Amino acid sequence: MIIDLPSTTTSQLNKKLVEIRERGGAVALGRVLTLVIVAEDDDQLEDAIDAANEASREHPSRVIVVARGARTAAARIDGQIRVGGDAGASEVVVLRLYGPLVGQARSAVVPLLLPDAPIVAWWPFAGPKAPASDPIGQLAQRRITDSAAEKNPIRSLRTRAKSYQDGDTDLAWTRLTNWRAQLVSALDLPPFERITGASVTGEGDSPSTELLAGWLAEYLNVPVTRVKSTSAQGIVSVRLDRRSGAVELHRPDGKTGTLTQPLQPPRRIALQRRDTRECLIEELRRLDPDEVYEAALRGLAKLSQPKRKPASSTTGRAGRKAKV
Repeated sequence: MIIDLPSTTTSQLNKKLVEIRERGGAVALGRVLTLVIVAEDDDQLEDAIDAANEASREHPSRVIVVARGARTAAARIDGQIRVGGDAGASEVVVLRLYGPLVGQARSAVVPLLLPDAPIVAWWPFAGPKAPASDPIGQLAQRRITDSAAEKNPIRSLRTRAKSYQDGDTDLAWTRLTNWRAQLVSALDLPPFERITGASVTGEGDSPSTELLAGWLAEYLNVPVTRVKSTSAQGIVSVRLDRRSGAVELHRPDGKTGTLTQPLQPPRRIALQRRDTRECLIEELRRLDPDEVYEAALRGLAKLSQPKRKPASSTTGRAGRKAKV
């Protein structure tokens, strides 16, 4: 059910939410958090809401979406409430702010927050340079950005590395979970030898490739080379050097990787690119600081000068969608 409330107030929205609960049985008592989505692009707004609705099936929540209307319009709030089949296991409140209210998103959000529930802020598209200093970010225990959605992903990632605060995270990091798990499990197999160096190959503007290299540099404490490739999208391969031979995880097609290492037969591994819904669900499972992500950001400063790998295929970058 979708209810439009043009030219409304937060008080009227709250009153309508109570009315819907009393009339239809929709409850907020089981909500485990408030998810605040800050969006600017109408064309992609529904994608973000769909991802939040799917995530709410594992993390029932109140979803508050803040969208910007025309700054030159008269001050007003156009509200919309979605419950039932249009809101997954959550209740969605969409606020579109116009005129002077465009800069007052925090004031519009505060009256709609669930009492005593953690707050997570998510910028699915362009986000602030310092999320913890943003007015919405100051309300939240967790702040989720996505460097891959920025115009300059690597610059945005490194800017946020300088402003990192406990609670910050990035979906470019979350997309690495499967890669990290496979590399760690590979090193749990014999021969147990020290890693002497590493290289990570991936698309030049892939923030996930950058973070993977930073993570290896920080935790292995060895030289790590970040190789830029123009022949594929996202992460292409990781090579870990050691005395008896290299451990290499290579994924040329964005779907299936091959793990090779001494004394072990080659293994085919599913490394399908993770979508936003999967990554959001994972991030909402924890509200404490992510020390490993923080360490990966520190590792960015340890990477060697990037190199460019010559193109060997016709695959190119298409659009601004994240590719890992």
